[in-house]
Amino acid sequence: MTNNIIEPAKELPVRASVDVLVIGGGPSGIMAALAAAEDGANVMLIESRSFVGGNMTIGLPVLGFLGQKGNQIIKGLPQKYIDRLKAIEASSEHRPCPLHMSLTLVEPEAVKTVALQMLVEAGVNILFYAFCAGVVKEGDELKGVIIESKAGREVVLSKVIIDCSGDADVAFKAGVPCEFGNEQGGVQPPTLMFCLGGVDTEKLRLSIAEEPRTYLTDFIPAEYFGQNNQFVLVGMRNLINQAKEQGLLLPTERTILITGLRKGEIWVNMTRVNGVNGTDPASLTWGEIEGRRQIEDIQRYLVNYVPGFENAYFLKTAPFLGIRETRRIKGQYTMDRDDIMSCRHFEDAIAVASYPLDIHHPVGGGCTLEWCGDCYDIPYRSLVPQDVKNLLVAGRAISTTHEAMSAIRVMAPCMAMGEAAGRAAKMAVKQGIQPDAIDVKALQQELLEKGAHLRIPQESTI
Repeated sequence: MTNNIIEPAKELPVRASVDVLVIGGGPSGIMAALAAAEDGANVMLIESRSFVGGNMTIGLPVLGFLGQKGNQIIKGLPQKYIDRLKAIEASSEHRPCPLHMSLTLVEPEAVKTVALQMLVEAGVNILFYAFCAGVVKEGDELKGVIIESKAGREVVLSKVIIDCSGDADVAFKAGVPCEFGNEQGGVQPPTLMFCLGGVDTEKLRLSIAEEPRTYLTDFIPAEYFGQNNQFVLVGMRNLINQAKEQGLLLPTERTILITGLRKGEIWVNMTRVNGVNGTDPASLTWGEIEGRRQIEDIQRYLVNYVPGFENAYFLKTAPFLGIRETRRIKGQYTMDRDDIMSCRHFEDAIAVASYPLDIHHPVGGGCTLEWCGDCYDIPYRSLVPQDVKNLLVAGRAISTTHEAMSAIRVMAPCMAMGEAAGRAAKMAVKQGIQPDAIDVKALQQELLEKGAHLRIPQESTI
């Protein structure tokens, strides 16, 4: 039996021809599509699932709206989106957090509905249930994307394409050089989030506030829990160790819990599936199976060892495995550890971020965190790939090292990158030029006029 089959060549129907095509409807893709469509451009958003929202729908808080000095550094369209959620009590305020700088709790189901409403209002042409299966290229110019769905293989042509897939799917298929993981090819492990109901969150937080030696948390002082009834808890390593000694199979060294917006709900961020390749369906399938297997012992641990969980019951599992890392493009500039830790300014800054280096170790259950003390810029050049024209990338797949990616990967910076990419694509279409040829100063000016936050005027160190 042969290992390869030659697929006969065939003509593919063109489903649409648009100004801007966004692939991926996660945090960056939503913002990219909204920004690109703002002045009436013909924008299409393609998403492989039946909803938009990406990792905002799996029970995670949105991290990164505030900087390490407590100031708000992500504004513009991302803030407008949060405001829409808050109007229906589906988002909290941006809450300072000693560990994550800030967290914004969102209701996963409302995330899907509100984002979809905003996209429809903006006139974005949305197509669910379709995958990026290939690209249409002429020389080094990307002309469109081949999609695959129950309708078969079709083509969407576009003047500019924005890859918000999180995995650099379009860029990789178009021939953009990409990197994967650390020097050994190891990636941060994914997590299958799950939610428990019936948790006495008041008992939990007051136990930590009043007995910090018993319920020790990582970096977060006990008084934080005495002052906040919605919170993220990271730590309780001693309880984890006790449970492991008594036979429970726990994949992580730390208890990681996130209060929901609804009374008694807790989202649990404790499954860890090392070795999953988020670009391989067989590996992803194994990750889903293993993640679900781990939930049983984690729930048993929480009920038997952690205060407030005595009457907890299982509510739901996230709709998909939360992937932290896959491919990263090689762009015109590659952000590295020094850019983060030195709080670097860039002349072509299109977003400001402050989230720390946060590496969940590819092997084992540990994690490394390092803070820079303030904010750092994300340069436009890191969104512009090498070797391929008419393409921008936004989200965690931009041009970074493994270490720098661990800082810029959280959702608020990804949303800010998406807005910048959408506005840049719109400018390129209007002027009939390549995205790498736009006037970045004009892009920065538009971002500021639309309410985004940038640290300019500034002196560049690159």
